[in-house]
Amino acid sequence: MKKITKGNYGYIKYEKKKRGIITFVMFAIPMIIFITGLLQTGTRKNLFTLVAVLGMLPAAKVAVNLIMILMQKSAMQETFDQTEARAKNLVRAYELTVTAYEGSMSMEAMVICGNQVAAYSSAEKGKFDFMEKHMAKILSSNGYYSVKVKIFRELKPFLERIDQLAKNPEKYQEGIKFTPDENYPDLSREELIKHVLMAISI
Repeated sequence: MKKITKGNYGYIKYEKKKRGIITFVMFAIPMIIFITGLLQTGTRKNLFTLVAVLGMLPAAKVAVNLIMILMQKSAMQETFDQTEARAKNLVRAYELTVTAYEGSMSMEAMVICGNQVAAYSSAEKGKFDFMEKHMAKILSSNGYYSVKVKIFRELKPFLERIDQLAKNPEKYQEGIKFTPDENYPDLSREELIKHVLMAISI
């Protein structure tokens, strides 16, 4: 199973498989320990049972992570293909579920250019205005001021916005001061913005 990192297309599907395997193993280990103890001692009242019960705690935590990722849906192939075809050299991300205390929102695709973040979410319900402000606030608190976040509900206007950004990216990058991050000296400002948004995503 080829590893797919967060922000790349196919991440959700990969994480579902990976977390499913991990959850199975984490529950299988205490079960094996419990059965071993039962066969050796003939009773549940033994040290093996205690170890097995304690082993269920981290297994339960892993199961919660699995449930969280199972609730997410992968981006449509069409969305990925059209974004890739139009975005050209723009920084982009896929399948991010941005979180906040008030809730979360899945975004199938996202492009970043200068102080512009354009994202597409096919969610039927969601606090679009709130999430735009939340993302902009998080970016501002990390030193990326005046970033405008727009989440599109439909694919067509999202793709049209990509066309605008890709046609003349210098227009949106002009006049923005940027000092490379000492922890990530090889990343551009747009890539660092993507990094921040991935940090608040599942």
